[in-house]
Amino acid sequence: MVIGVPREIKPGENRVALTPAGVEILRQHGHMVIVEQQAGHGSGFSDEEYRSAGAIIVEDAPTLYAQADMIVKVKEPLPSEYELLQPRHIVFTYFHFAASEELTQAIRRSRCVAIAYETVQRADGSLPLLIPMSEVAGRMAPQEGAKYLERTMGGRGILLGGVPGTEPATVVVLGGGVVGTNAAKIAAGLGARVVILDTNLYRLRYLDDVMPRNVITMVSTPANIRRVLREADLVIGAVLIPGAKAPKLITREMLADMKPGCVIVDVSVDQGGCVETCRPTTHDDPIYVVDGIVHYCVANMPGAVPVTSTIALTNATLPYILELANKGWEHAVRTNPELLSGLNIVDGYVTHPGVAEAFGLEYTEPRRLLGIPAQ
Repeated sequence: MVIGVPREIKPGENRVALTPAGVEILRQHGHMVIVEQQAGHGSGFSDEEYRSAGAIIVEDAPTLYAQADMIVKVKEPLPSEYELLQPRHIVFTYFHFAASEELTQAIRRSRCVAIAYETVQRADGSLPLLIPMSEVAGRMAPQEGAKYLERTMGGRGILLGGVPGTEPATVVVLGGGVVGTNAAKIAAGLGARVVILDTNLYRLRYLDDVMPRNVITMVSTPANIRRVLREADLVIGAVLIPGAKAPKLITREMLADMKPGCVIVDVSVDQGGCVETCRPTTHDDPIYVVDGIVHYCVANMPGAVPVTSTIALTNATLPYILELANKGWEHAVRTNPELLSGLNIVDGYVTHPGVAEAFGLEYTEPRRLLGIPAQ
């Protein structure tokens, strides 16, 4: 198979979907790898390193898409890339379809096979290709929040951990999954008072056991959210429903009860955000203010630390890329339920229920589409 690795063009995105080490492994299995020039530059990998690993370097994206059978990316295709997609392409990337009807319809029109990193799911419910970037984004969220809490950056002027004789900041984390756990861990380590909310009592019991004493667990209800928002200096949105839009847990009306200069970091923005006033921002222009509350809603936070992020991501994606290349996508999804769950759109059919529900589209059960016997 011919695997293409284009240069990412989303603003502020410096990650790359395959390292030179990954190229070498794919070449050992007999596959051809085409890499767009300078695709790895932002992550510290030169074109020469890719050549040495066995890749062919091409000058531009149209050349790459014309030759490749499978496209591996980090972020979703942007409008300038839509016309490059063909029905024969397998596209393996973070899509987050439920956040964009335009992208969903463009991929349907292309009739390509869209396999989304974020919905590849193990039998235990874990999301192996979302976990590494959720870890990065979760650990970055308090870091970014602390920066924008500075008065010179528009915030309240609060030091996250305080100093002796002063109170530390109160950090509210909505969601106790991978993002929320990592965010709470870092915020607590910096000395903040942390409140983490989740609807799952079993998860809260686990977090209560493993977190330090400056982390308080609380059941997520509208009443509890309103209560903790009044005390918050930093709010981190860490809510995830795999493949679907994030629920709006914070309404605009709730902002009126928050302290002026409080910061919201909505990590859920790539799934539509869990804050009503959330809209995607970029690393070049990361914040905006609504009703006196600073909003940080960068949709590709790990792109700011690409050396760490690229290695963490490709450690997780490479085995799946190799399986798709070795078996072909149809045989791979027939024999691997994890990849089957990653199938979002095939030949224009929407094969993930969360995507169909987000836009009122017809859902096609992927097993039925592929003629896989019911279990």
